[in-house]
Amino acid sequence: MRNALKFTSVLATAGVALSLAACGSSGSSGSSDPNAPLTVAASPTPHGQILKYVKDNLAEKAGLKLDIKEVTDYVTPNTAVQDGSADANYFQHVPYLEDFNKKHGTTIVSVEPVHLEPLGVYSKKVKSVTEIPDGATIGLPNDATNEGRALKLLADNKLITLKEGAGTAATPADITANPKNLKWKELEAAQLPRSVSDLDAAVINGNYALDSGLKPATDAIVLEKAEGNPYANILAVKKGKENDPRVKKLAELLHSAEVKKFIDDNFQGSVVPAF
Repeated sequence: MRNALKFTSVLATAGVALSLAACGSSGSSGSSDPNAPLTVAASPTPHGQILKYVKDNLAEKAGLKLDIKEVTDYVTPNTAVQDGSADANYFQHVPYLEDFNKKHGTTIVSVEPVHLEPLGVYSKKVKSVTEIPDGATIGLPNDATNEGRALKLLADNKLITLKEGAGTAATPADITANPKNLKWKELEAAQLPRSVSDLDAAVINGNYALDSGLKPATDAIVLEKAEGNPYANILAVKKGKENDPRVKKLAELLHSAEVKKFIDDNFQGSVVPAF
């Protein structure tokens, strides 16, 4: 199953990469010209929606041209920024970015945190974590930092105990106590909403939950707490482009009172401003 999912992701990634490369070849990307469009690779929900709000309501008055490229995987946005076919991306949190840079030799840096998408536990079979039965199979995102984050959420809700110091890199091998003998199904994050019906429960990233029609604030049987959470999603660029005036302008707009109101009004707790 994992091989098939990885193959599907590679096909999707290749298609988007070609699209971004074509954009870059037109001269609209990879430039610090303050009059050129700023190309931003972003997950469709909620990142693309937030950027579209900025583009439609705030950017023109601020003198910013935005070119939004929606991407549905967690690899292409970083490779596109690294190779210059996109100027910035908006889809990830810092622990994921640091892990990606380490594994891929990329030099991408955070500009500003924008919002938090609380990770949640979802189930079609139970209505609370206490109802999860012995021997249940739980779906986990298989990328390193989100798997560790998912396991921490389960540990915070006393379903498992993790080895001290396991941190964001935790894997099932770091579980020191598993009183319900839970089993794990590690899947690509984007596959989890479609697989939740086949599992007893699944830990799903907020953007993929929203994309699939789930409402984290009401449908999750438990959600991450926002307070002190290191997983705020960020605007990111290749190192050296932090001072691009277009990037600074977008960061300012993403931290505006108008964007905060847009997030609060449209996502009602499923996405939380991080500023």
